[in-house]
Amino acid sequence: MSIETMTHLNFDGQAREALDHYASAFGGTVTAATYGQMGASQDPAWADRIVFGQVNTEAGFRIMAFDVWPDQPYDQGTNACYVFVHGDDADEVTRYWEALSEGAEVRQPLAPSPWAPLAGQLRDRFGVVWQFDVAVPQG
Repeated sequence: MSIETMTHLNFDGQAREALDHYASAFGGTVTAATYGQMGASQDPAWADRIVFGQVNTEAGFRIMAFDVWPDQPYDQGTNACYVFVHGDDADEVTRYWEALSEGAEVRQPLAPSPWAPLAGQLRDRFGVVWQFDVAVPQG
């Protein structure tokens, strides 16, 4: 038996743009369905909002996102969660950092740290906080 976890991000009208951005940054594919396609809302204003969205990559990166249900309160919160990107290839982690840093608030520059060869944190242009690090070489 196995279990997996996946980060699920909630938006208020920005899910499609965020999923496309993450697919571009990580090289993945977007799968998405709108409220209109699913018949989940009769309100025309909600027809193109995402009720189910996901990005998958061959390397194993997966993230989900949707636009909160009509009439559901939306509060992104502060530091409610981080998406943690951990890898053993500094060049690969740096590419992801650079792809997500456009329009982002850099909270901790991607640089050597006491616990990792590279570590950094940013809040992307959608308000999602990403923590990055490179694994300490085992040897």
